[in-house]
Amino acid sequence: MNSSIPFTHYKIAIIGLGYVGLPLAVAFGEKYQVVGFDIHSERIANLKKGIDTTLECTSQEIANAHQLVFTDDLTQIKDCTIFIITVPTPVTKDKQPDLNLLLTASKMVGGVIKKGDIIIYESTVYPGCTEEDCVPILEEFSGLKYNQDFYCGYSPERINPGDKVHTLTKIIKVTSGSTAEVATIVDNLYASIITAGTHKASSIKVAEASKSIENAQRDINISFVNELALIFDKMDIDTHEVLAAAATKWNFLPFKPGLVGGHCIGVDPYYLAHKASSLGYHPQVILSGRHVNDQMSSFVSEKIIKLLVKNNFKVQGAKVLLLGVTFKENCPDIRNSQTFEIYTALKNNDVDVFAFDPFANAKEVLDIHQINLVTSLDTYDAIVLTVAHDFFKSFNYASLKSSPNSVIYDTKGILDQNIVTARL
Repeated sequence: MNSSIPFTHYKIAIIGLGYVGLPLAVAFGEKYQVVGFDIHSERIANLKKGIDTTLECTSQEIANAHQLVFTDDLTQIKDCTIFIITVPTPVTKDKQPDLNLLLTASKMVGGVIKKGDIIIYESTVYPGCTEEDCVPILEEFSGLKYNQDFYCGYSPERINPGDKVHTLTKIIKVTSGSTAEVATIVDNLYASIITAGTHKASSIKVAEASKSIENAQRDINISFVNELALIFDKMDIDTHEVLAAAATKWNFLPFKPGLVGGHCIGVDPYYLAHKASSLGYHPQVILSGRHVNDQMSSFVSEKIIKLLVKNNFKVQGAKVLLLGVTFKENCPDIRNSQTFEIYTALKNNDVDVFAFDPFANAKEVLDIHQINLVTSLDTYDAIVLTVAHDFFKSFNYASLKSSPNSVIYDTKGILDQNIVTARL
């Protein structure tokens, strides 16, 4: 393999066109021949029209990627030489890594790769997964030999859904390859589109591990302030006021309490813990953070009920509005959103629950969670801000109250303190 071959000689296939794959395909499509592949025909049909339902790319950005084509036909990627796999890697109900989509993608790619091809994984995995789980499948379905006939790389995705500041090209990209020469090729390839620069890791395992700890660290930091919120609630102390006071010290980290969801922070720590446990080490700090963050939806649900009772509302039949069902602000991603757990918990207490979200796909919410999002607002006994969409910051909350005693509960700490009943 000759790492000096111009990159224009390469044809790139992006496997999976979700929040991660589409921005990557668009960025590469401005410079190279790119085939964006996804098994969902409806997704491909929309993208061909310039419509991105994830809101990560505009129709103009898609149009600017003039060398990018979209397909759900696997035969259309056979003549590609670089394959980048960006499929989701969730966890099962019992919090174990779910590699089904990743392994299925590996089988598909294994069936089309040729000698000299490079397969790069971006999906979040535990250290060792690429070479221990994916490579054997590539070898089996291709009949080729790893690091003789084909090569691999790993470059963890760092997309932050809904973030229009820290976009793909503005975030330093960690890269790696299965040989020193391939590592250089992979690094140079990404460096050609990443204006922030790249960091070439010494091995695929190092790159995989770096991704695991990024989100595990953030998860632990958030769990700390969430635990503070649980403690200070019992003391009748406003957590945000405590944090504001502590933040006057130069080295205090400005994390805030909240609901932790999404595909990364709520998932990645379990991948790292799984690998550690398989090696005989049972992590304590990582999983303790997960335990705290996973219970926040229960705390919020119970707090809503307590606030209703305190404000003289009968819980049974009380009208409660949840503002936001996505896992974070200003994006339509509903994966692992704890709002749905709050919704279910309130329903189980015979509360009349309504949910409103201008970003979420109503059909997706109905299909997955059997919840009909409201399209027009009424008045409610409790209004709960669960997601910090900018759209919610300018609401006239007084007009949503069924009575002067109506509860306004701000789980994100972004509303005027004078109008809220309580904050998380």
